[in-house]
Amino acid sequence: MYIYNVTVNIDDSAHEEWLIWIKQHIPTVLATGKFEKATLTKVLVDEEMGGQTYSIQYKSYSREALDAYYKEDADKLRNEGLKKFADKMLAFRTELQIVDEYSVTFK
Repeated sequence: MYIYNVTVNIDDSAHEEWLIWIKQHIPTVLATGKFEKATLTKVLVDEEMGGQTYSIQYKSYSREALDAYYKEDADKLRNEGLKKFADKMLAFRTELQIVDEYSVTFK
């Protein structure tokens, strides 16, 4: 299992608009059929450059599904955000491979 992580710093002047937009954008990414779920998190750190930082983690079905996303969908979907928020948004992407998962149940 793979996680496609997108970390975004959004300028305070565009924060509210971006938050509304990303909550509509995430279902569009999921609609590509390449991911089983997504998690939107706020990064709890004070950035020297200012703004608000978020992480969106898309859990992919497989390496093949992630590669297909890059080939078929990524450019179009990335450009939507770049066009809308231009210099108000800085994003970088990382891939994570799940090695093992653990949970605990308290009685």
